[in-house]
Amino acid sequence: MARFDRYMLSQLMVLFGFFSLILVLIYWINRAVVLFDQLIADGQSAWVFLEFTALSLPSVIRLALPLAAFAAAIYVTNRMSTESELTVVQATGYSPFRLARPVAIFGLIVAGLMSLLMHILVPLSSAQLETREAEIAQNLTARLLTEGQFLEPIDNVTFYIRDITPEGELLDVFLADFRDAEDEITYTARKAFLVREGDLTQLVMIDGMVQTLRRADARLFTTRFDDFAYNISNMVGGPATARLRDAHLFTWELLAADPALLAETRRSKARFLSRAHDRFNQSLLGMVAALLGFAALMVGGYSRFGVWKQIVGGIALIIVVKAVETTGLRMSRANEDLWFAAYLPSLVGFLIIWFLLFWAARPTLFHRRRRDAVAP
Repeated sequence: MARFDRYMLSQLMVLFGFFSLILVLIYWINRAVVLFDQLIADGQSAWVFLEFTALSLPSVIRLALPLAAFAAAIYVTNRMSTESELTVVQATGYSPFRLARPVAIFGLIVAGLMSLLMHILVPLSSAQLETREAEIAQNLTARLLTEGQFLEPIDNVTFYIRDITPEGELLDVFLADFRDAEDEITYTARKAFLVREGDLTQLVMIDGMVQTLRRADARLFTTRFDDFAYNISNMVGGPATARLRDAHLFTWELLAADPALLAETRRSKARFLSRAHDRFNQSLLGMVAALLGFAALMVGGYSRFGVWKQIVGGIALIIVVKAVETTGLRMSRANEDLWFAAYLPSLVGFLIIWFLLFWAARPTLFHRRRRDAVAP
């Protein structure tokens, strides 16, 4: 590799690492806030919160890497152009296509990282996250044993515990059951225990009272008890299992899916092929983002107002590529014979890059045509 290529590649990698860190932190904080509200509010520990955020990181990183590659290419190209480094290199005979070689190598590195994420890490983390969510949903402690909060584990049932002792005693329990169309029943107890027998879970209340309000005539009946067992199995639900989804499968499993796997995931063959080829396309888009950021800034001459027009143009072209991606995915999901439509955004991106570099190599191309048009 030429010395200039190594120099530019090192600049790109440093800025790529910086922008990746910033973008991942932004995405991760947004995701962590949602997870914190869901998990900590449900009584989960900080360790479960950290586990869930770690499992969500591969999906966050795959979103951030192409944007970081685009930002790094924009920043490095702008700085080298401002400091006349690109001008000096071009004076030695380097064409825009030759200048793009270190950016292409950088894009291949980004594409390799994206491939690792898309084909291995994201499916693994998604499957594990689904499994852990099913386990948490089945956790009775997270559903009911939350101190100082009025909970509604199922419709028309309200549950409250003032405090839980280290021995597992539930102090000052309140349970309101409004599921009966004729009676409203409220249970209060000084303390209670959870007793499990196989699939049956009962709330054994000690020293309490039952209040029954008959809706027909608004009469209230009260009954005191020393101990009373209330079946809460229906509040917990049956065993939860993680559902197999196409997002949890490796790429080779998607490409070689049999009818049994399609039936289990409730997806069509076209959906499987679309997802598999989209993973390859996402890897290529990491390279497209880097080259597009570089090519956009190579167009146009020097301006004392900077290169903000080229930067805005590059962002607009990224939006165009993403719009083509949406169209291509819609086509490939509708018909399994159109699986190649998943690669349309990469194809369009490379065509745009080639045109921009071609234009940069001939800066007077459109000016000459304009002069010829006004010539007598």
